[in-house]
Order: sequence, then structure tokens, then C-alpha cells
Amino acid sequence: MRTTAALTCSLMLLLAAACSPALEKGAGKSLPLASLTENRVTVELFLEIDQAGQAWLAARFTPENGYHLYSKDIPPSGVDGLGRPTRLEIVPGSCMIASGDLTESVTAEELQGMPGLLVYPTGPVTLRLPVLLPAGSGWYSEEVSITYMACRQNTCIPPVVGKLVQVRVPGSEKVLEP
Repeated sequence: MRTTAALTCSLMLLLAAACSPALEKGAGKSLPLASLTENRVTVELFLEIDQAGQAWLAARFTPENGYHLYSKDIPPSGVDGLGRPTRLEIVPGSCMIASGDLTESVTAEELQGMPGLLVYPTGPVTLRLPVLLPAGSGWYSEEVSITYMACRQNTCIPPVVGKLVQVRVPGSEKVLEP
């Protein structure tokens, strides 16, 4: 299985190298990967490189005005069936590897009268996942998974659960070049 994944990553590298987007090299840079809007939420995926050279897969979830999203920390099926977590995940078999925990840009708070149901304030929230990029100096086609649900007062939009999004990420050597 591991050999098949490595072979697949190598083949993707060869196929992707010729038509790769430009990458600004160096710490503190951000590379847009994908953008989509579904069920009242716009999701922008990007790759960040921090000042220490750590790569972060990031997703900015921006709900329509007045809608909130649920915490990354609630159960997959919500709390007593209410809500769905906001999540960003690497798909199994990916050439990228998560190297730490998913973080959030804002703190979730318990919804009044709903113990354990954590929501983010209305407005955008960015989730970041530290990742190890594939070895090499080429580009890799990958899939990431996103989950979220937008609600306001007594109105909830159907959740987006485990939506697969295609992205292209650079190999670790490409990011580390001067």
C-alpha cells in the first residue's frame, strides 16, 4: 500500500511539473490552492509557510452575513444531532502528512442553552493544519476534505460533509529553495 502511494506520488510529480503555478519562495509566503462556495459558505484553501519554514495547509471559511459555523471540536454528527464540525483534513493516502493538530483563528463559544454545542462567532474562521510536504522539487496533485455547516437563529443550511477538493502542492525542496 505504501509503495503504491509512493509510486502514485512520483507519477503525479512527473505529470504536474510542466504546468505548475508560480510559487514565491521564502518564509511568510502564502500560495492559493482552491476556492469554492457551497451552502452559503465560501472556502478558500491555501498553503502558508511561516517564518520558521513550517508549511501549513489552511482553509478560510467565510459564511454569508449573519451565519455562524460550528467548532472543529464538536462530534462528527453534532451535539444531539445539532450542527456539524468545521474541519479541514488530509485524505488518507496523501503525499502530505499532518505534523500536528488543527488550529483555529477564533475561539468557539458554547451556544446559549445548548451545553456542549460550540459555535464560532459570525464571520470568517481560518483553520490551519501543520503539514510535511512531499519530498522533491516538483508539484503534487492532492485531495483535501472539508466539512462545515452554516446556521443563523432558527435556520440551518444542509451541511457539507467530507467534500473532496483537488489541490496542487509543491514538494518540500521547492519551498525551501532560496
